[in-house]
Amino acid sequence: MLDQALKVWTVQTFTEGEFRDFIPGVLSLGLVYNTGAAWSLFSGAALPLAALRVVVGTGLVVYLLRRPVAPLTGVALTLIAGGALSNALDGWRLGKVVDTLSSHTFSFVTQRLGQGNFPIFNLADVWVVSGTALLLLLSFRRKTPASPASAQRRSP
Repeated sequence: MLDQALKVWTVQTFTEGEFRDFIPGVLSLGLVYNTGAAWSLFSGAALPLAALRVVVGTGLVVYLLRRPVAPLTGVALTLIAGGALSNALDGWRLGKVVDTLSSHTFSFVTQRLGQGNFPIFNLADVWVVSGTALLLLLSFRRKTPASPASAQRRSP
């Protein structure tokens, strides 16, 4: 809901292509529309991408409702589902995704790597990336060894 609220405010406040510093030299707020994904991947495929996002987001919600998961895993999957569904809503409703954030810092890094400006993004993208990063970090967590009693029950 926060992502959608920011998008509604942005559409009402900015003209397309207009950006204003939010945190000078670090982050700007503004408005662009994206018919694809990051770095212009799949441009013009807003509806197929929206369908894919609905499938992913809905699948994760169903999974979370039917299976018990560890709390941090639940947070990660919820972030991914929420981000996917919010961008899917844009795709279905507008035929494009509203992007609102531009990071000068990220662009500085990607330019130094020869990749041009960092893509303009939105909070839904932040949720998806944060959830994915959290899942990745959780995958490196050390598994606690099973207790000797449970190990004996599993052995033939």
